[in-house]
Amino acid sequence: MRDVVILGSTGSIGVQALEIIAAHPELFRVLALSAGGKNTDLLIEQAKRFKVPIVGAALHADRVRENLPGVQVIDGPQASSEIAAITCDVVLNAITGSIGLGPTLAALQVGNTLALANKESLVAGGEIVMSIAKPGQLLPVDSEHSALYQGLKSGERSEVSRLVLTASGGPFRDRDDLSSVTVAEALAHPTWAMGPVVTINSATLVNKGLEIIEAHYLFDIPYAQIEAVIHPQSIVHSFVEFIDGSTIAQASPPNMKGPIAYALSYPDRLSGATSPIDWAQASTWNFSPIDHVKFPAVDLARRCGALGGGLPAIFNAANEVAVDAFLDSHIGYSEIIDIVDAVIQQLSPSAVSPLRDLADVSAIEDDARLVAREKIKKVAR
Repeated sequence: MRDVVILGSTGSIGVQALEIIAAHPELFRVLALSAGGKNTDLLIEQAKRFKVPIVGAALHADRVRENLPGVQVIDGPQASSEIAAITCDVVLNAITGSIGLGPTLAALQVGNTLALANKESLVAGGEIVMSIAKPGQLLPVDSEHSALYQGLKSGERSEVSRLVLTASGGPFRDRDDLSSVTVAEALAHPTWAMGPVVTINSATLVNKGLEIIEAHYLFDIPYAQIEAVIHPQSIVHSFVEFIDGSTIAQASPPNMKGPIAYALSYPDRLSGATSPIDWAQASTWNFSPIDHVKFPAVDLARRCGALGGGLPAIFNAANEVAVDAFLDSHIGYSEIIDIVDAVIQQLSPSAVSPLRDLADVSAIEDDARLVAREKIKKVAR
């Protein structure tokens, strides 16, 4: 029986993780949940269903307490970090955004195994995170990085030639004119069902840029050896190419329950976590290079990652603000990356020094968000 803590339990990853746990009550027990407060009713429902003794609520804590008598409720902005530090077998960090960095560090510092779906932790504070994480303590949940993690087991690290991440291409991979993209169109992902921020990041391919930075830190592979390609079917999640010319691919239907279950049950595999590929059915898998003119975010993220310091944190924070503005219809789709690029250009001269701790990350993110909001005001509709 594994004691599991889930951060961001009301989001897409958190909900799917609880579905996996509900299907295997003999294997998992939910020790604690936390959520940001956007769906308090669901958090209360989850806590009741899984008989959770500890709940973290960043907002509406009084309402949570009222509905969960006998449950310890931890409230306030540090609730998820406090929950992450509870001794358990595995913490799943399914929080969206760089606000997940604090809980990531809290989980690692007390020695908990961390199943990481919060890629922004590594984008904003990769050097800090990896300096704390012990070998085997960090398990990737992103489908691409779970695929790489599995593929890398086929050889020695010194034998790796390239890591190749796949990208669906989002809803606009075959659309040339992106000047009139609506919020509804950007949220209509053709393959994956995700939260709104991640879905927009997939549409702009910001997500793939973040994932390249994440892969660099997770696997200690130089940026020059990490690539990404368009794969509309989202069946192959990543490739590991070795120096002898062989390539190991991890393939499964586009369903996050596979990588979630792999991280929760590691090193074991969970029977029936997701449906396998039906090899008796004819199918076609396509791969093509990314159009970097249409999707400049990937190269921009790579440059920020290669230069290091606070630039990846600036990239991520500016994007978070710009995506929120787009979702609120204050800016157009094509202006998201324009805003991010402008923020990076303004702040990059003072952002090359290594980030030492969470306070450094928070300070540079605050600067990036402030500058991003100023630039959005100038173009807001």
